[in-house]
Amino acid sequence: MLTLGIESSCDETSVAIVKDGREVLSNIIASQIDVHKKYGGVVPEIASRKHVEAISQVIDEAFTEANISYDDIDIICATRGPGLIGALLVGLSAGRTMAYALDKPFVGVNHMMGHICANYISNKELEPPFICLVVSGGHTYLLDVKDYTEFKLIGRTLDDAAGEAYDKISRVLGLGYPGGPEIEKAARNGKDIYDYPRVMINDGYDFSFSGLKTAVINHLHNLEQKNETYRIEDVARSFQDAVIDVLVEKTIRLTVERNLDKIVLSGGVSANGELRRRMEEAAKEHGYKVYYPEKILCTDNAAMIASAGYYDYKTGNYENNVTAKPNLGLENS
Repeated sequence: MLTLGIESSCDETSVAIVKDGREVLSNIIASQIDVHKKYGGVVPEIASRKHVEAISQVIDEAFTEANISYDDIDIICATRGPGLIGALLVGLSAGRTMAYALDKPFVGVNHMMGHICANYISNKELEPPFICLVVSGGHTYLLDVKDYTEFKLIGRTLDDAAGEAYDKISRVLGLGYPGGPEIEKAARNGKDIYDYPRVMINDGYDFSFSGLKTAVINHLHNLEQKNETYRIEDVARSFQDAVIDVLVEKTIRLTVERNLDKIVLSGGVSANGELRRRMEEAAKEHGYKVYYPEKILCTDNAAMIASAGYYDYKTGNYENNVTAKPNLGLENS
């Protein structure tokens, strides 16, 4: 079964064709990072216009790379949320139009479920149940994934997501956008010498990164006011360790509690090498296996949307007539 996926929730215009939810025939990504970098973040109106400019060409490239025709497609799907409303509408409009013209079923996909399904592409042997940590620019979730479209939300961020905190601290340190790769790079040459708070590390399974972000910014302001110097690398390392300590501790604790033996990482922050290393190190002590996608599938892409759309269709967990939902999350999917 061939699924066409379209992703346009933020600043990547992506179209992919995936076989049986796991085999990628094509995955074309037109990134806008260079466009938004000078603004220090994504400008919604510019993002929407760039999606309109790119979508037709990206669709054509996806079919060319997969070496198939429109008639070969069985399912068409697109991201319905969460994301920027204007950006979402571009992908949804393209997907629904194609589905109508080709008389194919259309599936509106939850972008966050797509991040989870990226793991089925990179890890062909992976099957539920497992504990999943979703860490991205806008969301941080801990999930008990019971089946391909069935899960229980256990913990979520109460304020800032981990990726959002990375971006903010990166800007404050003058490292640029996107912040995740820049912080990780700087942290490799730094030492954890600043005792930044591990917020809520022992309090349930919800997350909070706003206090950590504020603590780092206030610390830097105090140093500057006293004319004291600091190494950017040390701040980056101390900040990153504070984030990872919380993510690893809560994930391992939940896996023990649920008596499972598989941990899945997903979302843009799951590309972080130190997070992967620390999670594997902690999991090994319990005999757990850790899974994560290839780095190209950690960030926004249409292959993961096609995979999620395939499993939604197979289980009948979808609606044809869907609208864009910019605030859609896993708690209200």
